[in-house]
Amino acid sequence: MRPPQTGVFEADEDDTTRDRVVRSILEQGPSTAVELGERLMLTPAAIRRHLAVLVEQGHIEAREQRVYGVRGRGRPAKVFALTDAGRRNFYQAYDELALQALRQLVRAAGPTAVSALAEQRVADVEAAYHRIRAENPEAPAPEVLAQALNTDGYVASVRPTEIAGHGVVGEQLCQHHCPVAHVAQEFPQLCEAETQLFSRLLGSHVQRLATIAHGDGICTTHIPFLDREGSRPKGEDPNQHEASNRKANDND
Repeated sequence: MRPPQTGVFEADEDDTTRDRVVRSILEQGPSTAVELGERLMLTPAAIRRHLAVLVEQGHIEAREQRVYGVRGRGRPAKVFALTDAGRRNFYQAYDELALQALRQLVRAAGPTAVSALAEQRVADVEAAYHRIRAENPEAPAPEVLAQALNTDGYVASVRPTEIAGHGVVGEQLCQHHCPVAHVAQEFPQLCEAETQLFSRLLGSHVQRLATIAHGDGICTTHIPFLDREGSRPKGEDPNQHEASNRKANDND
């Protein structure tokens, strides 16, 4: 019987833990070492070790945390965000071949052809939305939309939107991963079709605050609460919440 190889199980365990670190950043957005350690129940020494390896591998990068409002004493904490290389470890629907095909499509049929293609693509999310809605008729529409997006690889979630002095004024639809981010950098029609779909399914004006395609950590869409007359809640400035909501992206 051959003796067990030393270090093999430790290496496997390290790889699994680092996968959990990357997955946590993907799902929750750029995070500090403290947040990651608490979320994954790792000691400060352990999380620092895994972060150092992931940075060296090029899967994550350290950034200075953006501070909104009055900055306290001391330097802002560092946050760790996924790099393009780190994102490529997850579902990626389009690559350079897709970009070349779309460029050829534009040359042959004009830019409107990309808009038509974008509409066809979001049709899958719309179909998933209606299927999930039929199965869960009492579920809140934003939650149903998040589930539909998850079927297409977006790792979506919904969070309340709060403004000081006004309380909760709406919700944020957060997409922690975008399988078409590289294509959307060149063809924003993909993002525009998504935003129009969100508004149509939710029956509400929505505001896209940030996108991964533009370099933000998370795609964030604001969904306002509407009063009975269909207007914004009293006292809400449609631009006031933008700085507050960008905190969730952290840190583009």
